[in-house]
Amino acid sequence: MKVLFVDAGNYCRSPAAEIVARTVATRAGATTWQFSSAGLKDKHVGDTADPRSIEACAARGYDLRAFRCREITADDFSGHDLILAMDRDNLAQLQARRPAGVATPIELFLGDREVPDPYYGESDGFTVMMEQIEAGVRALLGRRTS
Repeated sequence: MKVLFVDAGNYCRSPAAEIVARTVATRAGATTWQFSSAGLKDKHVGDTADPRSIEACAARGYDLRAFRCREITADDFSGHDLILAMDRDNLAQLQARRPAGVATPIELFLGDREVPDPYYGESDGFTVMMEQIEAGVRALLGRRTS
């Protein structure tokens, strides 16, 4: 199962989701899962994740230091089994950019809820982001393995 997490810039939420999912799946022995992330914009391509995301991940035992941001490509739509958007705007943009003939499911990561973008807020937004991502990853692994 190849899963792609997507947000606006691949700078805060989607990198955190990727590293949490990789780590949790590895710890659970879910070796058939592969995770990656991408952004809808090219603003941060090649950058590390937001330092606040790196810090929030480290506080919970996830190492995001080696991560580098990237922009989504057309090949991502056909190269994954599931694409998960962090919010409704991301979801709408992904659906609009989906190449013709590609049927890969595109869903909100948290089902009917968004992971709010903490970029412009205070550090507590990153704590909330991490709580939501960890719960979302557990739910994702649970629904796909049951």
